[in-house]
Amino acid sequence: HSKMATITLDFNIDSPRWDQSTFVGRLKHFLNITDPRTVLVPEEELDRAKALVEGCRVGLVPPGSSQEQLLYAKKLYDSAFHPDSGEKMNFIGRMSFQVPGGMAITGCMLQFYRTVPAVVFWQWVNQSFNAFVNYTNRNAASPISLRQIGVAYVTATGAALATAVGLNLYTKRAPPLLARWVPFAAVAAANCVNIPMMRQQEIISGITVTDGDNNELGCSRRAAVKGIAQVVVSRITMAAPGMIILPIIMERLEKFTFMQRIKVLHGPLQVLLCGGFLLFMVPAACALFPQRCSLALADLEVELRDSIVAKHGDKVPYVYFNKGL
Repeated sequence: HSKMATITLDFNIDSPRWDQSTFVGRLKHFLNITDPRTVLVPEEELDRAKALVEGCRVGLVPPGSSQEQLLYAKKLYDSAFHPDSGEKMNFIGRMSFQVPGGMAITGCMLQFYRTVPAVVFWQWVNQSFNAFVNYTNRNAASPISLRQIGVAYVTATGAALATAVGLNLYTKRAPPLLARWVPFAAVAAANCVNIPMMRQQEIISGITVTDGDNNELGCSRRAAVKGIAQVVVSRITMAAPGMIILPIIMERLEKFTFMQRIKVLHGPLQVLLCGGFLLFMVPAACALFPQRCSLALADLEVELRDSIVAKHGDKVPYVYFNKGL
């Protein structure tokens, strides 16, 4: 009986545990759902977590469940199921796979930057991984056709390769550290192409914007552009520290004799160090901007603004929408 008392009557499984209007609150939220340990949780347990969360939403909590258990179920649910559609996401595209997946690929991009074939191969692997992640975390309300996905994938890979190979040839005469920064330039360039292309449907037809109480007000293309721009900034931020600072560290380390003796271990070492950066950077970059993005009424398209003012007068100074990840 005492177990049951641990769930308060006003417990809402969907209300955020931390204040989402502050960076620290969002950081705690994303540290929780990008926790790479959730990748190892077996499928049955994820399905049980989903059943528990969905039961909890309609007020059916199994007797003897503690609030801790429910919050853990919610953490698993958030890490593995799409927020809009509730479908189980593919393994590779989950935010909780960003650390193990990202550290392996980034480590290899940073290690094998000297020859063109190696650059081409690892940038291609990285863009394929990105395409998976962007497709998996798309805004489910704006469906995207397979053709659009194909075009987005090809253009982003093209942008990454053009940047990487172009800069690689250019840095042959530059200081060695500059050559180590080429992978980051390529990743940043590709993100600027990949994410808008993957989510072009939102830019073409707009995304649903709501008032403060979640009442739909219409569709805005400008809101889509703002949301996508923020996602591009956070993805580049996610990669930046590892891809900018690590090369400096490696450049210094490789001058030591003991490091020259253990050349075999340079790759694994970079992968581990990348993991260290990403463990913190994935949640920090996701937390840069509020998930529920806002746009001032004055910044909306004229037609939409006029229709809102006609209906609600000056009661809606800001509109809100989900920016995606």
